[in-house]
Amino acid sequence: MTEPTGLKARLEKPDLLLTPGVFDAFGAMLAEQAGFEALYVSGASIAYTRLGRPDIGLVGMEEVASVVGHIRERVDLPLIVDADTGFGNAINVQRTVKVFERAGATAIQLEDQAMPKRCGHLKGKTLVPTAEMVGKIKAAVDARTSDGTLIVARTDAIAVEGFAPALDRADAYAMAGADVLFVEAPRTAEEIQAVIDRFGTRIPLLANMVEGGQTPLHDAAQLEALGFSIAIFPGGLARALAKAGADYFASLKQHGTTDAFRDRMLDFTELNTVLGTDDMLSSGQQYDAENQE
Repeated sequence: MTEPTGLKARLEKPDLLLTPGVFDAFGAMLAEQAGFEALYVSGASIAYTRLGRPDIGLVGMEEVASVVGHIRERVDLPLIVDADTGFGNAINVQRTVKVFERAGATAIQLEDQAMPKRCGHLKGKTLVPTAEMVGKIKAAVDARTSDGTLIVARTDAIAVEGFAPALDRADAYAMAGADVLFVEAPRTAEEIQAVIDRFGTRIPLLANMVEGGQTPLHDAAQLEALGFSIAIFPGGLARALAKAGADYFASLKQHGTTDAFRDRMLDFTELNTVLGTDDMLSSGQQYDAENQE
C-alpha cells in the first residue's frame, strides 16, 4: 500500500472533488476502479447495511473504525469519514479522532447534533450549544497527529434553529479550526447561494446530495460552478443496491433460479477478475515452500 493521496493538497485545486459514499471494502474497491479520487465513509450507510436499521444514532465508534480499517487495507484513496457527533463529549471526540486516524481516515467529519443523532435529512434533530461544538472542534484539531488529517465541521442547525443561525454556527466552527465546512440540508437555491456567498472564498465547502432529501439535487458541474469544493453522494450506493437486491430476490423467488437475472449479474469468473484473485494468488506463490531456499 502507498501513502494515501493528500486530500489537503487536492482541495487547493479549483475543480470539485466528486466523492461517492461507501460502507465496506468491496464498494470502496469498485469506486477506486471506476476512477474516483476520494471516498466518503457514510455512517448512515453503515447503519443500513451492517444493522439493517435507519440512521438514528445506533452505530458505535468501534464499528465505524472497523469499517475504515477494512477499507484502508483495500484502497489507497483519501477517506472522508463520518464520525457523527464524535460519539460523546470533547474527550470522546479526541479518542475518536485518534482511533479513526490510525484506522486510515484522511478527514473526520463531526456534527453539532445532540445524541441520539439522526440523519441530517430526517425531522426531529436536536443540537448541542454552539460553544460546546466549538470546544469539540478544538479538541479534534488538538488530537490529530498529522496536519494532513482534515476536520470537517457539519452543522444541522437549518432544520432546528433556522438558516441564519446555521450560518453563524458554521462561522464559529471555521474560527475554531475546522478545515472544511458542511452546512447540512439547505432547502432552496437561494440558501445554497447564501452559503457560498458567506464562506466560499474563505474555506472549502462540502455539499451533500441525498436522493429524496431536503436539498435540491445538483450534478458535479453545477456544484463546482457554484463554488463547492467537495460533493458527497453518501447513500447512493446503498439505495442502488437495495433496489438491485430487492429485484434479485424477487426474481429468484419467482423463477427458482438466477437465470432470469444473469444479464444483471457478474458470473464467478467475472467477479474474481474484479477482485484480482489470479494476481493475488500468483503473488502469494513466491512464499510457497517449494520456492524457498
